[in-house]
Amino acid sequence: MYSTGGYDITPLSKERIKERAADLTPEERHILLDKGTEKPFCGLLLDTKEKGVYVCRLCGLPLFSSHAKFKSGTGWPSFFQPFDKQHVRLSRDTSHGMVRTEVLCTRCGSHLGHVFEDGPPPTGLRFCMNSASLRFYKDGAELPPESRPIPTETAYFAGGCFWGIEDRFQQVPGVIDATSGYQGGATSQPSYKEVCSGNTGHAETVRVTFDPKRVTYRQLLEWFFQFHDPTQLNRQGPDRGTQYRSAIFTANDDQARQAKAYIDELSRQSRFRGRKIVTTVAPAGPFYEAEEYHQDYHLKHGGSCPLPQR
Repeated sequence: MYSTGGYDITPLSKERIKERAADLTPEERHILLDKGTEKPFCGLLLDTKEKGVYVCRLCGLPLFSSHAKFKSGTGWPSFFQPFDKQHVRLSRDTSHGMVRTEVLCTRCGSHLGHVFEDGPPPTGLRFCMNSASLRFYKDGAELPPESRPIPTETAYFAGGCFWGIEDRFQQVPGVIDATSGYQGGATSQPSYKEVCSGNTGHAETVRVTFDPKRVTYRQLLEWFFQFHDPTQLNRQGPDRGTQYRSAIFTANDDQARQAKAYIDELSRQSRFRGRKIVTTVAPAGPFYEAEEYHQDYHLKHGGSCPLPQR
């Protein structure tokens, strides 16, 4: 599991949590594992004003940034938003004779504090955290491996309407994010309407961010050519126009070499006998993200394009 920022948020096993908890102090263990609360105005991070990032004391996942910290007067470090909303998990808490919203670390499940709806703009939220649940690193300090995003690579594919291509790539193991956009044209910051006119030269393209340790570029190519028909020129099914063309925009020379070699390999297969693969390969130029209503279109509307059988 990955957050959109490229962090590994796969839940830790009980054995791994036990290992990580071995160096906790009794107070940290009480707060992180037993859902305790430190005394107000006693936490070491309450008055920290330096720029930096606050990570989970147990697993190291970045949880809050200094730019979201504010003085709430409550006696605990307070933030108006998390570092990444996927890095925290909210849970209904009915202990102590009241209903509150508990904040947990997504990766290790450690208790961090609670969130309340009395914070400042722009969110109106107050994430009230225990200092003992966090560890602070100043800007410029070297972060441990568990607090860094995983190394990623980027690929670009166009194969008809980007809704379906995006949806399918998001289901491929190792893909961290897939974003719909426009690429391969001459106009800066094109709108959907302009691209649909066919006058900008852009293709509906999906930018794929992936973990090369889990899925290779070659494997992404294999999936891409199963997601669409590469023999249809300037169209894909009922969608017609140059914006629906089959194209691969390469981020570097190695991707260009692999893409061209794979197309040549496919062209010799029996399933393409008598049918020319019209997919073009070109260096990746500027990629412009499509309007928000195009992103995660199938997810928003309750549909899905299942991965083809391999």
